[in-house]
Amino acid sequence: MIKKRCLRGIGGGMKSYIFITEEGITYQPNSTSPEPDIENCQVIGFAKGNNEDEAFKNLTKDNEYLLDTNFNEIICMELKNEDYYQKAKYFSLGEYK
Repeated sequence: MIKKRCLRGIGGGMKSYIFITEEGITYQPNSTSPEPDIENCQVIGFAKGNNEDEAFKNLTKDNEYLLDTNFNEIICMELKNEDYYQKAKYFSLGEYK
């Protein structure tokens, strides 16, 4: 069973956005290697706004600690489906092995 911990519903009438970065490193579960072995993006957060700029301002206002991190390049993408949490489809790689 896949855990649903990254996606959270966010309310309001504005557009929904996800903010990610390609910076940083990630290890797969149970990795013993000192080197990262997975290239991926990290979710920085979710925010709402009338446009990307407003949503980014809301993100940093609501999560001021982000300004103290070493992340520099943040990518913003609009979530087209307001019910993204309820309509998300989860996959288990183990079922394909």
